[in-house]
Amino acid sequence: GRLVGALDAVLDSNARVAPFRILLQVPGSQVYSAIACGATVEEINQHWEWLEQNLLHTLSVFDNKEDIVSFVKGKVKALIAEETSSKLAEQEEDPEKFREALVKFESRFNFPEAEKLITYYSCCCWKGKVPRQGWLYLSINHLCFYSFFLGKELKLVIPWFEVQKLERTSNVFMADTVRVTTANKERDFSTFLNIAEAFRIMEQLADVTLRRLLDNEVFELDPGLQDPTQITKRDLEARAQNEFFRAFFRLPRKEKLHEVLDCSLWTPFSRCHTAGRMYTSDTYICFASKEDGCCNVIIPLREVITIEKMEDTSLLPNPIIISIRSKTAFQFIELKDRDTLVENLLQRLKEVNSCNPAHYNNLKNRNQNTPVFGSTCAFKDCESGDVGREDKSECEKESSYLPNAEALRSDFHQSGGAGLDFGKSREQIKESLWDDHFVEYGRTVCMFRTEKIRKLVAMGIPESLRGQLWLLFSDAATDLALHPGYYAHLVEASLGRCCMATEEIERDLHRSLPEHPAFQNETGIAALRRVLTAYAHRNPRIGYCQSMNILTSVLLLYAKEEEAFWLLVAVCERMLPDYFNHRVIGELV
Repeated sequence: GRLVGALDAVLDSNARVAPFRILLQVPGSQVYSAIACGATVEEINQHWEWLEQNLLHTLSVFDNKEDIVSFVKGKVKALIAEETSSKLAEQEEDPEKFREALVKFESRFNFPEAEKLITYYSCCCWKGKVPRQGWLYLSINHLCFYSFFLGKELKLVIPWFEVQKLERTSNVFMADTVRVTTANKERDFSTFLNIAEAFRIMEQLADVTLRRLLDNEVFELDPGLQDPTQITKRDLEARAQNEFFRAFFRLPRKEKLHEVLDCSLWTPFSRCHTAGRMYTSDTYICFASKEDGCCNVIIPLREVITIEKMEDTSLLPNPIIISIRSKTAFQFIELKDRDTLVENLLQRLKEVNSCNPAHYNNLKNRNQNTPVFGSTCAFKDCESGDVGREDKSECEKESSYLPNAEALRSDFHQSGGAGLDFGKSREQIKESLWDDHFVEYGRTVCMFRTEKIRKLVAMGIPESLRGQLWLLFSDAATDLALHPGYYAHLVEASLGRCCMATEEIERDLHRSLPEHPAFQNETGIAALRRVLTAYAHRNPRIGYCQSMNILTSVLLLYAKEEEAFWLLVAVCERMLPDYFNHRVIGELV
């Protein structure tokens, strides 16, 4: 029985690591990249024949060795992605092996019936420098490992809520390892056949468990994850893909990914088509090049005028043209199932236009002298005993102020001597560099985003462009365009409301950049009060937290009042979603 158990762990066809590999090496380099692997000589020879027939003859067109490596890696990664997706589909369609694994999981760990198994992997668990081959079981609430080797049984059960860190590591002994850290122990797992997938599922399960314990807000957006017994591997894969998509392009949390398609985009700055992927969601069309940092594009559907199919030719296979309001067009080619894609995009475009008839251009051309709302006193009707006659008179005085149509920086300039001339010249140089960049790559939300823009940001955004670029890069410009009048409504609704948040806001108003002239004046203080009070009314889960006043003060210096509000929304709800809350979970992490 012991021998059979050991052989079952060692000789299982799914547990073996392929012994044959094809490696790619640049002459003169000590770095190797794995291109293919096989369990037998025949299998690895099949891979080599495919490379000879489909890849090797095309490499002669490249003059640069690095270009050859980049091309081969890109081709192989695309094949791996396609093969992985087909294997996932096969697993979902053939549940027989999963049922066998489920029976073993239940007999080995004796969990209650409610403990649902999500998936399982063959791998090694390291005890010191000795690997133990076995099976890793990932369930709703636990990470489990079982090994039986030459009479020695090993069982591990780690609840997800005890996991403090998940990371992929590598060292001399272990090429690629998943390390699971708890308060008392570190466990290393290696020799996965698909370590990326295993790590992704582990991340999702740990995250879902902690979210369920600490904060239910995210689950309002993912109703399929509210009931643990209904969670499947496919749900977790979809959630991971959606999270990557939203984080990569900095999009709202409600965006749902619909299609991911390989394609090429015409990039006028390089005068060629750039290979990459198109991502489409509820209200966005996005593109990311396969080469990291080469080119990314974000196209909100509210900016799109038309989506048209062009004539299919040998030079331009399956092309579509997307025209936007800034009189620019994007050409995509090599799109599979183009007809279905265009049909879906046109349907979503129709829905966006019907739901949001007021576009950003109308908002931008709005008469700035027209008040957005009337009275802006946030404490006008307060009957609190802390509000005396002086406070009431200040409120009445404040009610005559209109919302700021310009950034506070344009109205309040800090005094400085001749020593600022050098700083001004540096600002002018940076402005010139940005202007040149806008001419070549565009200056709207639909601009081509390349590695060059990262370098410009690292050099420092000139003060005159900070408000505009913050809106574009945080995607707060989209929120501003899609919700005309929303901020005005919030300010009106929050007038005269007294609560703990408003009391805290009032206490911190004069602590917000007190050395800056803009906040030594009632105009700046009133604008800060309105933005903070409006956000507390919008998001009572957060309300008001310390340091939000400092952040909002800086935003008001470089952006208009309504723009500063949407920038605050972007920071608190998208960019740092766990940082600003009463439990300060993000700060502790």
